[in-house]
Amino acid sequence: MHKIVFLDRASLDANIRSPSFPHTWTDYAATAPGEVVERLRGATICITNKVPVRDADVAQLPGLRLIAVAATGTDNVDVDAARARGIAVANVRDYAVETVPEHCFMLILALRRNLLAYRADVEAGRWEQSNRFCLLDHPIRDLAGSTLGIVGFGALGQAVARLARAFGMRVIVTSRSPVADDSVEQLALDELLRQSDIVTLHAPLTPDTRHKIGAGQLSLMKPDALLINTARGGLVDEAALAGALRDGRIGGAGFDVLSAEPPSPDNPLLQLRQPNFILTPHCAWGSAQAMQRLADILIDNIESLAP
Repeated sequence: MHKIVFLDRASLDANIRSPSFPHTWTDYAATAPGEVVERLRGATICITNKVPVRDADVAQLPGLRLIAVAATGTDNVDVDAARARGIAVANVRDYAVETVPEHCFMLILALRRNLLAYRADVEAGRWEQSNRFCLLDHPIRDLAGSTLGIVGFGALGQAVARLARAFGMRVIVTSRSPVADDSVEQLALDELLRQSDIVTLHAPLTPDTRHKIGAGQLSLMKPDALLINTARGGLVDEAALAGALRDGRIGGAGFDVLSAEPPSPDNPLLQLRQPNFILTPHCAWGSAQAMQRLADILIDNIESLAP
């Protein structure tokens, strides 16, 4: 009989159906790194969302046969070490192809139409004091006719492109693989940065993509361009971005991710207090519908891979 242990059940607000095979199930709301081995002792299946499971852990867990990651990214699992010990690793893909693109466009629209600045004006009573029927003190830009640059053209990048076309935008992409989509133009990253009015990141975080957007890349962007990141915080040099925003070298940014989460209070992006920067707490993935799809796929993976 399988023993299943979910290390951070509180990270997933969804109904999780019981696997169809004989098993016992234990879950913990959260697990500290130092508690992993003890909680997984005797387990054959580990479920983790963000709790790290490293080589030193699996070396002490000879009965472990499957690590089921309740997320797309597997950077919290030492995948090579696990597989070398005969432990399968499964992640959940394509569960957030509606919610993340919608969040991406929420950030884009709020920034292009200066939502935060106008809300602050209303809260400060400036509309009431106006001698006209409206306030137009901050630039408002339509999406139609503008150019969206997508970095990474997997399922999420493609879903973002579909929304962009509905808004009447031109779409250009940079991707490791050839793009078989006649409605978009594939460019090298530097040229994409030069041409884009808005750049949105949808690439995985790997050693090759860490700080893919740094000071040099930011300097290529238009002075009124936006940078959107709903992928991974480490894709962007956060200190360089904070400097570019403070100095007005780019038009704005909307982020849902940071390089360390929860973030340290000294993260440079947390210090920004300006209406052209929006930071949300890694919640783009978290619609009710997406979390339920994730839970369903998670159990599908376990049922198909449990030895």
